[in-house]
Amino acid sequence: MLVLVAPGQGAQTPGFLTPWLDLPGAADRLAAWSDAIGLDLAHYGTQADADQIRDTAVAQPLLVAAGLLSAAALGDIVPGAVAGHSVGEITAAAFAGVLDDTAALRLVRKRGLAMAEAAAITQTGMSALLGGDPETTVPHLEKLGLTPANVNGAGQIVAAGTMEQLAALEADKPEGVRRVVALKVAGAFHTHHMTPAVDVLAEAAAGLSPGDPKITYVSNKDGRTVDTGSEVLARLVGQVANPVRWDLCMETFKELGVTALVEVCPGGTLTGLAKRALPGVKTLALKTPDDLDAARELIAEHSAA
Repeated sequence: MLVLVAPGQGAQTPGFLTPWLDLPGAADRLAAWSDAIGLDLAHYGTQADADQIRDTAVAQPLLVAAGLLSAAALGDIVPGAVAGHSVGEITAAAFAGVLDDTAALRLVRKRGLAMAEAAAITQTGMSALLGGDPETTVPHLEKLGLTPANVNGAGQIVAAGTMEQLAALEADKPEGVRRVVALKVAGAFHTHHMTPAVDVLAEAAAGLSPGDPKITYVSNKDGRTVDTGSEVLARLVGQVANPVRWDLCMETFKELGVTALVEVCPGGTLTGLAKRALPGVKTLALKTPDDLDAARELIAEHSAA
């Protein structure tokens, strides 16, 4: 049983879309999406520097576009389940047929702009904690005024809050935490700092007509599967100000009997977590088109199973 997953913000790197645009139809598809959302995705995916693509309003639509392009390059596949981390949930919603590609890009464009505006109110950020026990780490973060914004499993929690709170964390790590790594994001996502973005996104979502998922959709909110498009959309709206529970998503993958996991472009983060948390599950990250043949072979083997 195969699960197709989409990464979240911070996975982008300068020029990562360049090789994908050589695929038949990819440049035209990206140009159409760029026109639809008023953002030159090809420029940002091929020529922009790290600081430019760190901008929330740019990074989010760029990641969704990359996920959709790379998944389309796999051909007609029907995974057993789909999921995405944070903004990757919008990519997953498109995979599942809840939104068409253009609607997904328009929604994520509004999401990115709203979250960037919310992030500008207070200087905030996010840091990944490597190692440690959640039962020890979470209370320690709360003592420092930080939010465990991403509970990723495999010994990783991402803390979010003000820059002063994150500096205090550097100086006072929870017991068992080996390292604290600042992430390439421009705000405390999935915390109360993003509350202003919720209303904006709710208004944007109200104009959409979601379809019910055609593929099992696993939600970040609690790791549960969601059966209706309206509920998927409601969860996408509330998600921006609430923690990502990727650990619970991976628990659901286990319960579903997942045997293989493919992460769409720019893959790597979620396959890394899966290798540690899902022993025995075969993983593959789509980094460049050179990975497509291996991904197709894995998909064929595990879709058949």
